[in-house]
Amino acid sequence: MLPAPQNQPWDVHCLPSAEGRTVLVTGGNAGIGYFVAEQLAATGAVIVLGSRDAAKADAAMASIRARVPGARVRHLQLDLADLSSLRAVVDALGLDRLDAVVHNAGVALDDPPRRETGDGHELMFATNHLGHFALTRWLAPLLSAAPEGRIVTVGSFAARSERLDVEDLQSRQDYRPKRTYGRSKLAQMCFAFELDRRLRAAGSTVLSVVAHPGGALDALTPSRPPVHVTPPGKRLRAMPVGLVVQGKDAGAWPIVRAVLDAEVAGGQLWGPRVFGLRGTPRREPVPSHMADRTVAARLWDASCELAGTDPLLGFRRQ
Repeated sequence: MLPAPQNQPWDVHCLPSAEGRTVLVTGGNAGIGYFVAEQLAATGAVIVLGSRDAAKADAAMASIRARVPGARVRHLQLDLADLSSLRAVVDALGLDRLDAVVHNAGVALDDPPRRETGDGHELMFATNHLGHFALTRWLAPLLSAAPEGRIVTVGSFAARSERLDVEDLQSRQDYRPKRTYGRSKLAQMCFAFELDRRLRAAGSTVLSVVAHPGGALDALTPSRPPVHVTPPGKRLRAMPVGLVVQGKDAGAWPIVRAVLDAEVAGGQLWGPRVFGLRGTPRREPVPSHMADRTVAARLWDASCELAGTDPLLGFRRQ
């Protein structure tokens, strides 16, 4: 991406141009993903919304175009839970290069029972981690063809208090929805850090970065009808908690910076400035359990087997 002016503080309201670049945002039709797409569209980049639901994607694209005159945005039919479909999905992009992908789409279930995909994988693990893992394999040639390809994985605060059980990645033995969700996000983040280590070892120009939105609530999020509507009363009642957390528009800031800022390096973690919960983006130290290379290597091997991908994940040594 084009660099921000040197020696100038990063301004979330004045982003550098990304004219001529193309960015895929999975789950870009709603939530954090929508605001990532909207903010990136304002830089002049071509934005591809990866979404299962064409109607929701159409609504998101109409909202972005209404707020960003001249926005270039398109939809890609994408179901991360269907691993066998992903190669054809990437072929449907019709691109010779991809400058960045934001691994944002996710599923969060609050109640039992445990649910599985058509492939027999636990739904949250399959969508949040395994689908993005497999998607990366098919995107590898396009990202490698870009001058400075970037993979930005959207992490979660929920991963901080969890630990991976590599013997039970799919929660077959002990399924608790909130824990399973947190572990699926932890798997996603561990994968992203391990991916960057492997990209550096291979001499690749592609970077893998992790960013998280902190505490991002619907009640503090500005309305984008029909994509999202926050009733004034609900927003007013949520104002006190706004001292600690923020809306999803601000939650998008660290992710957008991880995509655009030329000073961002591979293997880094970015989040909100104030206690990692709210505010402008800053670099954070990577928690030790997310940087555990032994766990990451075992997760990588298991993911390759489950997703049916090669160990290099499509990235060849330079």
